[in-house]
Amino acid sequence: MTKLRIPTREERHDAGKALRDKCPRASHGEVIRGRSAARDIVALIEGSNEDRLQNLVPIRHGRMLQSPFAFFRGTSALQAYDLAGTPASGLIVQACGDCHLANFGGFATPERNLVFDINDFDETHQAPFEWDLKRLAASFVVAARWRGFKPERAREIAVQSVAAYRRSMREHAGESVLEQWYAKTTAEDVLAAAGDEAIRARFGKRLARVREHTNETVFNKLTAPSRGLPRIVDQPPLIYHDRAATRETAEAFIEAYRHSLPFDRRQLLSQYTLVDWAIKVVGVGSVGTRCYVALFLATRDDPLFLQIKEAHRSVLERYAGQPKLKHNGQRVVEGQRLMQSASDIFLGWAKGPEGRDFYVRQLRDMKIGPEIETHTPKVMQVYASMCGAALARAHAKAGDALMISGYLGKSDAFDEALGDYAVAYADQVERDYANFAQAVRNGRLKTDLSNDELATMVR
Repeated sequence: MTKLRIPTREERHDAGKALRDKCPRASHGEVIRGRSAARDIVALIEGSNEDRLQNLVPIRHGRMLQSPFAFFRGTSALQAYDLAGTPASGLIVQACGDCHLANFGGFATPERNLVFDINDFDETHQAPFEWDLKRLAASFVVAARWRGFKPERAREIAVQSVAAYRRSMREHAGESVLEQWYAKTTAEDVLAAAGDEAIRARFGKRLARVREHTNETVFNKLTAPSRGLPRIVDQPPLIYHDRAATRETAEAFIEAYRHSLPFDRRQLLSQYTLVDWAIKVVGVGSVGTRCYVALFLATRDDPLFLQIKEAHRSVLERYAGQPKLKHNGQRVVEGQRLMQSASDIFLGWAKGPEGRDFYVRQLRDMKIGPEIETHTPKVMQVYASMCGAALARAHAKAGDALMISGYLGKSDAFDEALGDYAVAYADQVERDYANFAQAVRNGRLKTDLSNDELATMVR
């Protein structure tokens, strides 16, 4: 009989620490852009547009032109290309894949409690834990510059996000596996993290508004009566009915999706009837993917809105060395369930017409995000700590907290290295944004903006 050998906490911690020999923490300050010298950002953007709805691609470009930060949000594929050449410890987690500061926020758990967590998993995939952290830190520098913060403060905010991750990971390393699994950031935790009374009041006002973000609110905004039933109102080009999607194909899709749900959720869904569906443009990076909003009714005054969103291959897939997955909707749902402290009860997936992969979730369920355009440096620094800690909780649940904590250590060596990376990568983002804007001006990339809007926005 083979004797079992279970490692101690100290052994796993020390195994993580030993990884510093092959990948020193200071090495993460290096910015390595892609695997080859032929780095054509316009070609990479064009490649990411290939399987999108082409009538919506100019809208995507228009949204990306709003600022370098908007451009950064829309180019996760570009940073994935660049991250493939950066140092990595070899510690693999379920990564978010598009871990920028706007992809965190508050939402309701199935028990109707408010938590703060990552809220976008379109690009989730197994990958080095550093990749999420580097995208997060860089996003804070890019956003802080957009807000006009001083350069040293922008770097300080990015470093704070990484330091919060390191400290939180150390705390999770001291927990049992079940404690890591049950960990969450509540509304009370968010207010406590604010510290400053003025910031706490600011966060409190945002949290108080969360109950405005419900199915009922969406119902009043998106629908109008038609032939005795509410219907989604067309608002082209951002909301419009897809004439190719017949009721037969829609109901077949919903039936396939239903089978991806647990038994109790199937029973819940069965109480609703599909009434209407339409394409709805969302986000920045997602613009052009096939994204629908579907209206269901239990009774005429009891609505449910589901978002049906196309899932492409993760931008990390080709660089992470993992096998190609059979269903990208399933990838998104399973990654989300693994990383979040609590997930939407309607999360599921199905194949759509033409064999496309989709995942499904509620369109809005007490969801609330950051108002970055109003952040002061102090508010953004508090928010950076919250995001870093939330990411650490997700990685601890979906990775090895003891080894990651052992690698990171107690000092700020890793934090400072990622601060250097974030600043250097933000510089690169601004250069890429300028090249992107030039490609729009010379007609290589199309936009929905008028010449006057373009001239005002990009100088």
